[in-house]
Amino acid sequence: MSEHTHGDEQNGNGVPAPRDTGGEVIRVRKGMFGANNGGDTSGYGGLVRTVTLPGASSRPYGGWFDEVADELEGALEEQDLLPENAIEKTVVDRDELTFHIAREHLVQVARTLRDDPALRFELCTGVSGVHFLGDKGRELHAVYHLRSLTHGRLIRLEVSAPDSDPHIPSLVEVYPTNDWHERETYDFFGLVFDGHPALTRIMMPDDWQGFPQRKDYPLGGIAVEYKGAQIPAPDQRRSYS
Repeated sequence: MSEHTHGDEQNGNGVPAPRDTGGEVIRVRKGMFGANNGGDTSGYGGLVRTVTLPGASSRPYGGWFDEVADELEGALEEQDLLPENAIEKTVVDRDELTFHIAREHLVQVARTLRDDPALRFELCTGVSGVHFLGDKGRELHAVYHLRSLTHGRLIRLEVSAPDSDPHIPSLVEVYPTNDWHERETYDFFGLVFDGHPALTRIMMPDDWQGFPQRKDYPLGGIAVEYKGAQIPAPDQRRSYS
């Protein structure tokens, strides 16, 4: 993907440069390691960091990104679906192409990406959950990586849902390999994949309360002994997380 120029600039140390301004600010984090009760001995308590999601990119995206976007939009129009109703925004960031899809159109978009001869994204390598506490009204995100074996391309789909209504359509009927990936994302983030053939926990016990990888999940824990010393449970210790 060396032909693209969006988001791949680096500083002198080979580290990706900061994102351009103009993205979506969802949170301002203060301090580090979570210590906020006077227990911060690290010296990082005065840090202030803005959490920003990349905003929509404008054309031309560069290279084959425009070809994929054009073909997807045209294929949706042929199905009487306005692209702007299905694709909430298109983002080119860090030399990667992401389509943010309205959840009610996810299955149709995924099937189009799989079946259209000019697209042929035959493989979904899984779905990952993300929890953005500050992204009000769309706190939960599901991220899919789609690979075209025919054309040698990789793109990403991203779908969001609010904490109050954590439902997203299952893609198992389009990509059967997503079966256990959706179960794991449900297990850890509480995203409910409507239409999944058997949406049950896959890692945690069936009667487990809550979803452990959400950002607001309590540390909890059990006190342990280590070489005769009593170590408090994580939620009783000084906070560094």
